[in-house]
Amino acid sequence: MNPFHENGLLQTRRELIFNTAKCLGGAALGSLMAPNLISAPRTSNGIGGLAGLPHFAPKAKRVIMLFFSGGPSHIDMFDYKPRMRDFHGTELPDSIRKGQRITGMTSGQKSFPCVAPMFKFKRHGAHGTWVSELLPNIAGIVDDVTLIKSMHTEAINHDPAITYILTGTQQLGKPSFGSWISYGLGSENKDLPAYLVMISKGRGQSQALYSRLWNSGFLPSKHQGVNLRSGREPVLFLKDPEGIDRPLRRRMLDGIAKINQEQFSEFGDPETQTRISAYEMAFRMQASVPDLMDVSKEPKAIKEMYGKDTAKPGTFASNCILARRMAERGVPFIHLFHRGWDQHGALPVKLRQQCEDVDQPVAALIKDLKQRGMLDETLVIVGGEFGRTIYSQGALSKTNHGRDHHGRCFTTLVAGGGFKAGYEHGATDDYSYNITRDPVHINDLNATLLQQMGIDHERLTYRFLGLDQRLTGVEGAKVVPQLVT
Repeated sequence: MNPFHENGLLQTRRELIFNTAKCLGGAALGSLMAPNLISAPRTSNGIGGLAGLPHFAPKAKRVIMLFFSGGPSHIDMFDYKPRMRDFHGTELPDSIRKGQRITGMTSGQKSFPCVAPMFKFKRHGAHGTWVSELLPNIAGIVDDVTLIKSMHTEAINHDPAITYILTGTQQLGKPSFGSWISYGLGSENKDLPAYLVMISKGRGQSQALYSRLWNSGFLPSKHQGVNLRSGREPVLFLKDPEGIDRPLRRRMLDGIAKINQEQFSEFGDPETQTRISAYEMAFRMQASVPDLMDVSKEPKAIKEMYGKDTAKPGTFASNCILARRMAERGVPFIHLFHRGWDQHGALPVKLRQQCEDVDQPVAALIKDLKQRGMLDETLVIVGGEFGRTIYSQGALSKTNHGRDHHGRCFTTLVAGGGFKAGYEHGATDDYSYNITRDPVHINDLNATLLQQMGIDHERLTYRFLGLDQRLTGVEGAKVVPQLVT
């Protein structure tokens, strides 16, 4: 008998699986280190997405989410009600409040006096959109945005509310919006992560932000957001130590990858492949990140358009211009958090300061994308986790009153990506307390955003804990066709 054939017959099933895994593992390593040599991109959007996605032709290629953490006051910024002047100082009627649950911060109040906005409103744009005097630059671009005045959420406190709007549930441990995009669509740029996060802090009261808000949850960890820090080191330990050059680093990574691949072949832990991928991404980021973060070559007129803080790393203005640079480089999900919107006291002063920080950069980002021909393929979302109440928290005062959390209605802006330009959706009552027309749940908005990215939100799923989990939850979110063209 042929000795090779005889040896094959004596091989155990375990040995066969073990040896086959080595071959498959080697192919996997090769695909990570040189994806363009081994296979074509799996999606029309780029490398690393799921086969079969996008489900249909997308209107948008990328998302820039400007998240105002803390709950910006829709009453004082966008949802103008002339009759509020008549209600000022009067008690909020029970027929309006309807037994709504309130937070612990106002549960001890004996009265709930209504407070009209302390700021003037004017009509702007072709459709006469009401905008507060606090936002003169955003007022100048209202013809380019969709203003959704009927957003609502069940959450009433910050952390559950932010978790809900970004992951589709108030429960911890689920993937963030950006992680779902990375998982489903991959990225055009192999030298930068598919999901980038930047954080700035305003001059108002700030709530904590936790890294799980840009985590990948039960998805493979390579899809989690990468938080870029301000200052000289956007990513810690990205630079090679003294005495280590690029060729030596390359040889080191090749050696580590070989060890990791041997471990994967033996144990089959998918996180081992994620670790290999992370090392390779870090190596490429050593060259790509410094170039990305260097705004010195931006034209003077562009810097001036974003405002005086553009040159200060870590400011909202600086992060906005970086977001545009990331979009140009094909990053599919860019997440900017701006903290400081939790105005339980001194709202007239603190809200003005917050609006001063964001008004010019937000308008500049949308104008900049538009003049570069990128706005049509970019979704820009501007808003927070909920709004604020019409009733005062604390004593009624022109300078010191605050507003409590309000999830029953609030306002979100969306520009680009096929959303209707110069359009207002939904309406609230004269107290800006209850929705009277066309409600949009936070998961409905996310379903609509996914549709514009070419994704059927009911088909982008991941099996976990016995459920086909998805970003929009399992409670029946729906696309809102009135919002898009």
